[in-house]
Amino acid sequence: MVVGNAIPTEPGSSSYRELDRTNQNENRAMTSELCDYAQDYINQMFPTEASLSGVEPLMQKVHNEIRIVDAEILAAVRQQSNSGSKAKEDLAAATSAVKELMYKVREIKSKAEQSEAMVQEICRDIKKLDFAKKHITTTITALHRLTMLVSAIEQLQVMASKRQYKEASAQLEAVSQLCSHFDGYRDNPKITELRDKFKNIKQILKSHVFSDFSSLGTGKETEETNLLQHLSDACLVVDALEPSVREELVKNFCDKELISYQQIFEGAELAKLDKTERRYAWVKRRLRTNEEIWKIFPASWHVDYLLCIQFCKLTRTQLEDILENLKEKPDVGTLLMALQRTIEFEEELADKFGGSGSSRTVTDGFEETDKTENNNQTVLDIRKKYEKKLAAHQGNQDDDKDLAVPGAGFNFRGIISSCFEPHLTVYVEFEEKTLMDNLEKLVQEETWDMDDGSQTSILSSSMQVFLIIRRSLKRCSALTKNQTLLNLFKVFQRVLKAYATKLFMKLPKGGTGIVAAATGMDGHIKTSDKDERMICYIVNTAEYCHKTAEELADNVSKIIDTQLADAVDMSEVQDEFSAVITKALVTLVNGLETKFDTEMLTMTRVSWGTLESVGDQSEYVTNIKMILNGSIPVLGSLLSPVYFQFFLDKLASSLGPRFYLNIFKCKQISETGAQQMLLDTQAVKTILLDIPSLGKQTSGAASYSKFVSREMSKAEALLKVILSPIDSVADTYSVLLPEGTPSEFQRILELKGLKKADQQTILEDFNKRGSGISQAPIATSAVPVIPAVAPTPAPVVSQLSGAVIASREDVLTRAAALGRGAATTGFKRFIALTEAAKDRTDGPFRKLFNA
Repeated sequence: MVVGNAIPTEPGSSSYRELDRTNQNENRAMTSELCDYAQDYINQMFPTEASLSGVEPLMQKVHNEIRIVDAEILAAVRQQSNSGSKAKEDLAAATSAVKELMYKVREIKSKAEQSEAMVQEICRDIKKLDFAKKHITTTITALHRLTMLVSAIEQLQVMASKRQYKEASAQLEAVSQLCSHFDGYRDNPKITELRDKFKNIKQILKSHVFSDFSSLGTGKETEETNLLQHLSDACLVVDALEPSVREELVKNFCDKELISYQQIFEGAELAKLDKTERRYAWVKRRLRTNEEIWKIFPASWHVDYLLCIQFCKLTRTQLEDILENLKEKPDVGTLLMALQRTIEFEEELADKFGGSGSSRTVTDGFEETDKTENNNQTVLDIRKKYEKKLAAHQGNQDDDKDLAVPGAGFNFRGIISSCFEPHLTVYVEFEEKTLMDNLEKLVQEETWDMDDGSQTSILSSSMQVFLIIRRSLKRCSALTKNQTLLNLFKVFQRVLKAYATKLFMKLPKGGTGIVAAATGMDGHIKTSDKDERMICYIVNTAEYCHKTAEELADNVSKIIDTQLADAVDMSEVQDEFSAVITKALVTLVNGLETKFDTEMLTMTRVSWGTLESVGDQSEYVTNIKMILNGSIPVLGSLLSPVYFQFFLDKLASSLGPRFYLNIFKCKQISETGAQQMLLDTQAVKTILLDIPSLGKQTSGAASYSKFVSREMSKAEALLKVILSPIDSVADTYSVLLPEGTPSEFQRILELKGLKKADQQTILEDFNKRGSGISQAPIATSAVPVIPAVAPTPAPVVSQLSGAVIASREDVLTRAAALGRGAATTGFKRFIALTEAAKDRTDGPFRKLFNA
C-alpha cells in the first residue's frame, strides 16, 4: 500500500504495522465524521417522535435516487467504451488519407519538374532569337543616330564659320540631344572624336559671339542696321551653350559699361561727397538712353538688373574710400544730402526690379506703431535688414553668384547707404546740440502756470520736448535703423534727463518739519498758492514724461534693427521723473508744514496751566482749518488720485507726530487746559479726516482715515494720561502708552506741574515696575529726541500695591471717562519716517543714529 510518498513495506514488519494502524485511525475518524453528519441529517429530518412516521417514504425515495444514479453511471460507462473504439477507427482512417495525399503531392511535383524541363528546352532557341533581334535593333538605331550626329556636326561647323547664329542655336540643341544618346560610348574613339569636334565648334561660336558683342556700344549699331538683329540671334546661341557662357558675357558687358563710370567718378573733380547725386543721375541716364538697344538681350537675362547690382557695389566701394579719406569731419548737411539721395535711389531700384520687402519708411512705422495691422510689414522689414547686411559684405565670389541667378530677389535697400553708417556720428552730435538748445529755449519760455481755460494741467514745454524728439526720430528713421538710431535714442535719454533736472531745480528749495528732517532737507519752504499750483503742474508733467518716455522706447524698439532692440530702455529716465514726482510731493507737504509753523508756535504759547474753563476750539485750530481750506481744493483738482493719496499719507505722517510732539513743548498743563487741548485734538482730527472730501477725491479715504485716526489717537492718549489723577498716572501711562519711555513719563509729570521731589517718588515706583524701555530724554524747549530703535511694548503690571489701582480694567475705565479714542500705538509711524535718515551722512536727524 502506498500513501503519498511513503515507501511500500512488507506485511508483518514494524513499519507495515504502524502504517496499518495509521490507516485504521484515519478510517475511524472518517467514519466518525460520516456518522456525525448522518446523525445531524436524521435529527434535522425527524426532530420529533411524531415525525418518525415519515421514515418509510423517505427510505423509498432514497432507494429510488440510488437506482437512478446507478443507471446513469452504467450508461456513461457504456458510452465511453463505444466512443473509444470509434475514435480509434477515425484515427486510422485519417492516417490512411494523409498517406494517400502525400503520395499524390510527390507525383504532382515530379510531373511539374518534367514539364519545366520540357518548356526550357522549347524556349531555349526562342530566347536566342530574341536577344539577336534586340541587339540588331539597338545597333541600327545607334548607327542611324551616329549618322545624324555626324551630319549635324558638319552642318553646325558650317553655320559657325558663317556666323549663322539663329540656325546654329537650333542646331546646337539638336547636337546636344544626340550626344546625350552616346554617353555610354565614351571609350569609343569615333565618339570621342565627334565630342571633341563639337566642343571646338562651341568654343568657336563663343569666340565669334564675344567678338561681335565687343562692337556694342561703339556706335556701330547706328551704322550697321542689321547689327542689333545679328546680336539678338547671337543671344540665342549663348542660351544654347552652357550657363557659364551667358554669365561671362553679361559680366563682361556690365564691366565694359561701368568702365567709363569708374573713370569719370574716380577723378579728383567728381570723387566728392557732394557729387553723389550725379552718380545716380549717370546710371539712370545710361539706362534710359540704352533701353532700346538693350532689348537685344532676352528678358530672362535681366541685364539692366545685374548692371545695377554691379553699379551699386562699385559705388559703395568708391563712397567708402571717399568717407575714409576725409581729412576732417564731413559737413552734416552734405553728408545727409548724400545719404538721402542714396536711399531714394535704392528705393527706385527696389521698385523698378521688385526688391524684397516693402518700401514703407521708418517714419510710417513710428506713426503707426499702435496699429496692429502693420505687424506683417515689420517682419518683412526685418528680413530686408538681414538681406541688406549679407549683400553689403559680399565679395567677388558673391558677385558671380548674383550674376548666375538673375532676378533672384536681390535687395537694393541698404546696399549703398549702409556704408554711411559708421560716419553718422557728426549727425548724432548735431541732433543732440539742436535738441539741447531747443530744450533750453523751451524751459526759458515756460510760464510755469496755466491759463484759466486750459484743459490740461501739464506744462507746455514737456509736450514741445517730445514733439521735437519725434521730429528728430522721424528724420533719423528715414535715413537708418541701425547703430545711429540707437545712438540718437541715447541722446533722447540725455535730453529727457536734462529736462527732469530742470523740473527738479524749479522746485522750491529747503524744508522743515518731520518729513523734511527725515529726508535731510534743511531750511524752510515757503510756498504761495502759485507755488503750490506750479508744484502740481510739475508732478503732472513728470507723470506725463514718465508715461510718454516708455511709449517712445516701445516705438523705437519696433523701428530699430532687431539685434539692437534689447538695448532700447527708458527705465533710467523713468526713474529720474519718478524722483521728480516724489521730491515735488514732499516739497508740497513741506510747504504746508511751514504754513503750520505759526499755529504750532501759538499752541505752545497758550497758558494751558491757568486756563479757567473749556470753550470752543482754539484759534490755532481754526487757522489750521483755514490753511487747509485754501490749499486742499486746488491740490485735489490738479493732482491725480494716486499722487493725491500719496500727498495725504505724507501730510498725515507729518502732522500727526508733529502735533503729538508739540504737546511736549508746552509749559504746565492744568486739568482744564488738558481738557481744552483734548477738544482741540478732536477738532484737528476731524479737520484731517475731512481732507479727502475737501479735495473731492475719496477713492482712498478709508485707509487714510484709519491712518489719521491711529496717529491722532496717540495725542489723545497723551492728554488722557495728563488728565489722570496723580496716584494712577503711572498705570494709565502704562496702559494707554505701552511703548512710552521713562523720559516721556518724566516730561508728562512736568506738564502736570509736579515738583521735582514728587516726581522722583513716582518715577522710582514707575521704574520698579519696569514700565518702558531704554532711557531717551525729551527736550523741553526743542523738538524731542526720538529713540533710534522702535520701543518694545512694555508688559502691563499684573500686581500693583494697595496704593494704586488694582487692575488693568479699572485703568481703562478711568481713561475712557476722560474722552474717546484712546490709542495704544506710540511712535511707530514716526519711526518709519525717520528710517530713511539712518543711511544719510548729513541732516538734523543724523545725530540720533550716532549713539
